[in-house]
Amino acid sequence: MTNVYDILLERGYIKQTTHEEEIRELLGREKITFYIGFDPTADSLHVGHFLQMMVMSYMQKAGHRPIALLGGGTGMVGDPTGKTDMRKMLTPEQIQHNVECFKKQFSRLIDLKDGKAIIENNAKWLLNLNYINFLREVGVHFSVNKMLTAECFKQRLQKGLSFLEFNYMLMQAYDFLELNRRYNCVLQFGGDDQWSNIIAGVDLIRRKEHKPAYGMTFTLLTKSDGKKMGKTEGGALWLDKEKTSPYDFYQYWRNIDDADVEKCLTLLTFLPMDQVKRLGALPGEKINEAKKTLAYEVTKLVHGKDEAEKAKKASETLFVGGHDMGNIPTVETTKNSLGCSIVEFLVELHILPSKSEARRLINQNGLTVNDKKVGDPNFIVTEDDFKNGYMLVRKGKKNYNRIVLK
Repeated sequence: MTNVYDILLERGYIKQTTHEEEIRELLGREKITFYIGFDPTADSLHVGHFLQMMVMSYMQKAGHRPIALLGGGTGMVGDPTGKTDMRKMLTPEQIQHNVECFKKQFSRLIDLKDGKAIIENNAKWLLNLNYINFLREVGVHFSVNKMLTAECFKQRLQKGLSFLEFNYMLMQAYDFLELNRRYNCVLQFGGDDQWSNIIAGVDLIRRKEHKPAYGMTFTLLTKSDGKKMGKTEGGALWLDKEKTSPYDFYQYWRNIDDADVEKCLTLLTFLPMDQVKRLGALPGEKINEAKKTLAYEVTKLVHGKDEAEKAKKASETLFVGGHDMGNIPTVETTKNSLGCSIVEFLVELHILPSKSEARRLINQNGLTVNDKKVGDPNFIVTEDDFKNGYMLVRKGKKNYNRIVLK
């Protein structure tokens, strides 16, 4: 039977490991419990989290038990990693709402029945900590000099790192210690930007419990130009269909650069590697077939087969010049909403997230209404703009919305 470590390595997930040979041997020898942390800073997971969920799924299929650790406690502080400014502080009510949203999305890829996976919340042990006891038990094992050399703090030191955020590494390390004590969790996964925090947890368990613990980071989901993948006109590429519709989600993958197709098929689908390599090697225009496969497979995993079929049909119908546009994201409006600028109109209908975003799109010649470029942000929307009872709005190259006049 193939060792899951070799599968993760072949598919390009693994970036760094604390003890490569020991981890590979461990995963081949016994069934372990591992964890990945998710701070509930929004009410939906995004495509960066989806890559981590794929790893959880591969591990679970190999018989290992995942813990999805939701940061009800760490979310009260905020991870400084990759941020030039301090994160907005959320209320306990916002954090709890976000936690519940995450749970629903995990169930798409992770089998949560019969104890096969655990969803835990670090609020359980972090919120009631006695600070003096915490410093004596955990803080004594951390060198400030060493912490300040960590990548996760370097960027923030230039603008100022709050003492609140400085505690984050200790809290994440303590999470690993708690999960080790409660569930015999011996391996922590995370994005490569979490390397310093993961090492801190591994070292803490080895010091406190005098037994082995391990860490592994994943490749971050980036495009061929090195920029983070999953950014859209509306912000992040969300897994919640109310924030990113299945059609828009499908279209994102349908329109990625040719150079990114094979990588995304490898990391974001369960297709066999021989099929991935065949699709990724398709020449010229034929690469579009690989993009269609990618879009369908990822949408099916996130939103289910029915939504993937609808998105596929809508995409094909629109781009072969047909008229059946029933599956394109559609909103309704009334005549009372007309008479305002196109900027106000599209923001009011949540087709664009903000007026500044709408103006930027227009200035870049990226907004089309009924196949005509909109060059003026003060363009007034009237009933004449609704042909056959609807207006067709295109954002960018192939991102469509239909507005129906009631």
